[in-house]
Amino acid sequence: MKDHKSASEINPWKKIGDKLVYDNPWISLTEYDVITPAGTESIYGKVHFKNIAVGVIAIDSNEDTYLVGQYRFPLDLYSWEIPEGGCPEGTDWLSAAKRELKEETGLEANSWTEILQMHVSNSVSDEFAVVYVAKDLVAGESSPEETEDLQIIKMPFEQAVNWVMEGKITDSISVAAILKWNLLKNKKG
Repeated sequence: MKDHKSASEINPWKKIGDKLVYDNPWISLTEYDVITPAGTESIYGKVHFKNIAVGVIAIDSNEDTYLVGQYRFPLDLYSWEIPEGGCPEGTDWLSAAKRELKEETGLEANSWTEILQMHVSNSVSDEFAVVYVAKDLVAGESSPEETEDLQIIKMPFEQAVNWVMEGKITDSISVAAILKWNLLKNKKG
């Protein structure tokens, strides 16, 4: 079966040239010389993420979940989130999710379900995220990275949903994942 795209789904941008503006182990920034869909010459900047974002909603036998709190340097504020981290390109997503859950919370899980794939900020970046629900949890010792000063809280999953609705959780991956899992679990019930 052929993939039929409407005229509006065909790329109207034309790349004339590009230059790497910034590069570090996590991101790169490229500036493109382009012809816009309107036919004018312009520039477009793209942030390339060298890791895929992985997130985990950990659900225990009481339907409680675990949130991680940390100070986020780019925002200059404290943030409550699901356990999240980076998966280097070419690495298995699920393996990275398991590693992040263990590092940040000390938890391991015997049941894993992928529930979400998303592009996080597609107007300026190619950041891609995948989120899993982890169940049948086993407690252990956390081992956060040296750049992480984390707090871990356990709460009923419904309270995490309320925190999203009240604006206490604003991290886009966490918001999308919590609302998606809430929708999925309510459809099952």
